[in-house]
Amino acid sequence: MATTHTQCLIIGSGPAGYTAGIYLSRAGVKSIIIAGPQQGGQLTDTHEIENYPAFPDPIGGYDLMQLMEQQAVKFGTELITGEIVSADFSQRPFQLTTDSGDIYTADAVIVATGATAKYTGLPAEQKYRGQGVSACAVCDGFFYRKQDVIVVGGGDTAVGDAIYLSKICNKVYLAVRKPYLRASKILQDRMKDIPNIELLTEHVVTDIFGENGVEGVEVVFRRGTSDETSRKIPVTGYFAAVGRKPQTDFLAGQIELDDNGYIITKNHSTSTNIPGVFAAGDCADPIYRQAVVAAGSGCKSALDVEKFLSEN
Repeated sequence: MATTHTQCLIIGSGPAGYTAGIYLSRAGVKSIIIAGPQQGGQLTDTHEIENYPAFPDPIGGYDLMQLMEQQAVKFGTELITGEIVSADFSQRPFQLTTDSGDIYTADAVIVATGATAKYTGLPAEQKYRGQGVSACAVCDGFFYRKQDVIVVGGGDTAVGDAIYLSKICNKVYLAVRKPYLRASKILQDRMKDIPNIELLTEHVVTDIFGENGVEGVEVVFRRGTSDETSRKIPVTGYFAAVGRKPQTDFLAGQIELDDNGYIITKNHSTSTNIPGVFAAGDCADPIYRQAVVAAGSGCKSALDVEKFLSEN
């Protein structure tokens, strides 16, 4: 086990983490990125990205993150493979431990661990990931323009995704397990006026099928009751909208989190309740969840760190 000190430790290697590294290294602040369980973050699972500025032609998510990594390393950011499993913010410098037992101490910390999409648990969801199954309508909806798709979920995210997709797709099914929606009334009212959205209450998707990608889903109406029925619906896109989980479990008890585990930041900045600890990207953003927004917050966190270090 080794102990290493740095001015700023960045936890996570997605758009937020790499952007923070770029800004800090260019400013002469020694920074180390701990890559996390998925180097490059969840964006590396995205086949094509068409909405990231400066790329008029689609770029693969893996390729985009490779470019960000190269830029951060070029300016002097050190990249370490591993995952932070515990943090102690009660002492200064802060002390953090990796899954291999190595210890890092830092004068400032940026948490950029991201968030992962929740799925319903169907094995077919993993089978067709990137081949018709997605958890981000804004990211991937464009690939299904003028096609039929299904959204699974009953909250604000699901209804919002259905409304968004209705502007792009030919037909949008919204499958809800319960006999009612949990989404806010204003979203439900808005959806009622959209003719190409079909609401399927008391429906559970039990399977996804297709030869070279998603070609349809099997849904069961009132599963487990005497009037249970099933049918197949032809769709080319399946969007899971059952929530997201921020990767902040290791911070429980160390930093202020909201009821869903997202890091709470203060005063329109990336500052947390602990001076010297900052948060950027999806782990502190339950609303926008876009790569360009995460990169912007990574920039903000780096500027906040610079100010903190100069004042302390």
